[in-house]
Amino acid sequence: MTLRVGLIGLSAERGWAAAAHVPALWAVPGVDLVACSGSSLDNARLAAAKHDVPVACADAAALAEHPDVDLVVVTVKVPHHAELVGHALAAGKRVLCEWPLGNGTAQAENMARAAAGGPGAWVGLQARACPTLHLLADLIGAGEIGEVLSTTLVSVGEQWGATVPAGNEYLLDPANGATMLTIPFGHAIDALTYILGEFTELSATVANRRPVVTAANGAALPMTAADQIAVTGILGNGAVAAIHVRGGRTAGLRFHWEITGSEGELVVVGKHGHLQFGLVELFRSTGSGPLEPVWVPPEYELTPGDPASLSYTVAQAYAGLVKDVADGGHRTPTFADAVVRHRMLDAVTLAAASGTRQRT
Repeated sequence: MTLRVGLIGLSAERGWAAAAHVPALWAVPGVDLVACSGSSLDNARLAAAKHDVPVACADAAALAEHPDVDLVVVTVKVPHHAELVGHALAAGKRVLCEWPLGNGTAQAENMARAAAGGPGAWVGLQARACPTLHLLADLIGAGEIGEVLSTTLVSVGEQWGATVPAGNEYLLDPANGATMLTIPFGHAIDALTYILGEFTELSATVANRRPVVTAANGAALPMTAADQIAVTGILGNGAVAAIHVRGGRTAGLRFHWEITGSEGELVVVGKHGHLQFGLVELFRSTGSGPLEPVWVPPEYELTPGDPASLSYTVAQAYAGLVKDVADGGHRTPTFADAVVRHRMLDAVTLAAASGTRQRT
């Protein structure tokens, strides 16, 4: 079976859908990009012509109802997710929605309830599909570093620094649901807990150290979203976890994740602060030996691709979704998984606001 995909939010000019979803969809066997919609029919036609998509739809509802579409993919800003997912569910279609699922936990919970019992509803937490992280999980599961004692993760969210790139101004306001907490922190913490287990308790500090930032045109803009997030806590196996995500750029590594065990250490490093992009390397040390690079065997890929490409982990996620549809598996995070992550982020927010440790 080939899943025929309708992509909501495709632009002829720029955007995540064009940069990541389109090349992934063209590269993965078992999916076929057949339709798109944009902010208007004219824009959809321009996008369809630019990306060789056969059908341009007048709006998201028309795309969801199109008889040639099996899977609706929602790649627009977070405040519109619930409405557009609703069109797909009303049409009885499978749906994949970008993360964050909803603009807040209550909305995500409503979306998950609406999707329950349907043909399938998944969320774009694609860091889980990264082959390097699957190898990492297998090494831990095989006892390569003994018992996991602690883990430390540090990364940067460039968009929440002193300057904001053009088109990203909406990231500065938490009311839009797309913040450093929900995006780079959310993706990273989802991968961490997927591999090492959920937090049983946590403490947090969330701060805004840059209340005014500079737009691409030089204008001063208020930023009310956090640009510093620090979380410490205990995972289900007793391991101690410490995570710090900070806004802005850095001259050093933009992503660094250490997992320390009783018999060694595993380290993931990256050139980008967003783990969901992939672009990471794995290193291992056993005993008191030095860190050495770990080669990722090709069998860890669900579909061949260029690990340096922004579309790489998205392609792995689509390949996993194709397999899930075929065999009923759970390689791809569902709406129910998204609710778990939304609730965990709420615990971080509450811990920071109250100054009290939260049990999760």
